[in-house]
Amino acid sequence: MNHIAEFVKARRKQLGLTQEEFADKAGVALTVIRKIEQGKENLNLSKINQVLSMFGHVLTPISEKIVS
Repeated sequence: MNHIAEFVKARRKQLGLTQEEFADKAGVALTVIRKIEQGKENLNLSKINQVLSMFGHVLTPISEKIVS
């Protein structure tokens, strides 16, 4: 989670946005941005993806069964 936290924080700062401004643009609560940037591990994947989509990225869950 620390890589995501560092990525989101750095990109947000590159855009010159406060956490509040970024949360508004991403359409999530301020607490979501704060939790992501703090590296909290109990976050909803859809909320993380909503934030990451601002930068053209998404996370996908790791499948328990890999089909070859």
